[in-house]
Amino acid sequence: MSAAYGLGAPRAEQRPASGELLRAVFRRHAAGVAVITAHRSGRPVGFTATSLTSVAADPPMVSFGVSSTSSCWPVLAETTYVGVHVLGEHQRELAATFARSGADRFAPPTSWRPGPEGVPLLDGVLAWLVCRVEARVPAGDHRIVVARVVTGDPAGSGTPLLYHQGGFHSLGPVRD
Repeated sequence: MSAAYGLGAPRAEQRPASGELLRAVFRRHAAGVAVITAHRSGRPVGFTATSLTSVAADPPMVSFGVSSTSSCWPVLAETTYVGVHVLGEHQRELAATFARSGADRFAPPTSWRPGPEGVPLLDGVLAWLVCRVEARVPAGDHRIVVARVVTGDPAGSGTPLLYHQGGFHSLGPVRD
């Protein structure tokens, strides 16, 4: 049946489960790029995430994964509110800044302001949400954060930024 969809037969070589195998498979999975922000004592923190997903519409909830060794994890482990920002294709450098270890992510040229509940809100994004953290679920070397949407704005315009094959990309036309 897979040949009917142009996928061809699966190759016979199989590899045992490993972090390397998982990374190799997910490099082939295009994912939207988001930045998650929070604050502690007025100090903003944030990181780039490709694991953002909608969890439920009623009540509206999202989730994302964060490494337990991330410099942001100590704040996310305790904070009540987070900002979720959907990045546009024009924000590759912003995504790279928030992915870079040791970077001063909120220094210029990053443009941001304090939003509801003091959550740092990034300017120029396609959409943003402020969410209240409901759960932090251990998952291997990561934590899955589940958060309930409090408020947001989907009013940005443009095309979303994607992450695929280890780099940032934008949408292109689908070829028949």
